[in-house]
This record gives sequence, structure tokens and C-alpha cells, in this order.
Amino acid sequence: MTEYPDDILNRLPARLKEARRAQGLSLEAVANLSGVSRSMVSQIERGESSPTIATLWNLTRALQVDFAGLLEAAEAADRIDTLRASEVPSIDNMGQGCRIRILSPPEDAGGHEVYDISFKPGGALNSQPHARGTHEQLTVLDGAVRVTSGAAIQDLGPGDTARYAADIPHKISATGDGPARVFLIVKTA
Repeated sequence: MTEYPDDILNRLPARLKEARRAQGLSLEAVANLSGVSRSMVSQIERGESSPTIATLWNLTRALQVDFAGLLEAAEAADRIDTLRASEVPSIDNMGQGCRIRILSPPEDAGGHEVYDISFKPGGALNSQPHARGTHEQLTVLDGAVRVTSGAAIQDLGPGDTARYAADIPHKISATGDGPARVFLIVKTA
């Protein structure tokens, strides 16, 4: 299939942004590594500016991506990234009687994070305020939990969903006699 220059220019902004996020780099870090101004990197990622070959070369070197691969047609429809249950990172030392499984990719940290949290009977996760504007959405998969956000308190059972501010002290605790499990999404503004 013949590719047209417009196809490449349409794919380039998203590819550069994906490569930057995959490396866990900020716009400022890419600017420092590549010698391309932060504002230019941002404009290129938004599709508001087309880079010169020299600029594109500097960006690909800074992001450690293949120049040609960046411009090739995507095979995303023919690819599934899989993380087996045994490979999912987990945190066992936060809170009391709870295990946190991190379902979101590392590059989403600080933006849109997804967790699967299991609580032993009476287990709890006390959290300090996150960044201003952060909200959480919690859905109970099994058992019963109590969600506290500031002075607000809500008891939830299987299938219930709560959305609440997470830029204030907040807590999730298992209630009842059995264990509980929740699906938690943390979204930073």
C-alpha cells in the first residue's frame, strides 16, 4: 500500500506523544534531551506544527525510538499488549490488610491510574490528599466497604459505585465479617 505524506503527518503527533509517555518523560525533559524547545515539542504533539527532518531526528534520538519505525503504518489493530495475572505489580505494604494490584501502565502514573484492591476483613486504606482536583471512582466487586472523603461517609455493597474528591484525606475500609474487593480509578486533573 502506498503511503501519502498527509498520512505520515497525521500519525506523527500521536506517535511522538506515545513515545514520550512510554519513556515517562515530560515535555521539558524531551526539550532538554533533544535541544528542541518545549513549546515546539508541544506544538508538534498537538499537530499544530510540522517538524523539519533535523528536528524530527533530534526528537527520535532523545526518545530512543527508531526514526523509520515512527513513520511506518501502525499495526495497532493487530496487536494486544497482555499482562498476565502473575505479572501484575502489587503493593502489600500500604494500608492495613489490603493488597493493591496496579492495572494501569506505568506511563499513566499521575494521570489516570487503575487499581484492583483486595481487603481482608477489617482492612483499610487511608490516603493523604492527592494533587488538587484529583477524583476517585470506586466500584465494589465483592463484599462491603465504607468510603470516607473528608467528612462525607458512604457504605457500599457489590456493584455500587462511588465518585469522590481525593484531594482531601480519604479512606476505603472493609465492613462486615468478610473480605472485600474494589476496582478503583484515580484521575488527576
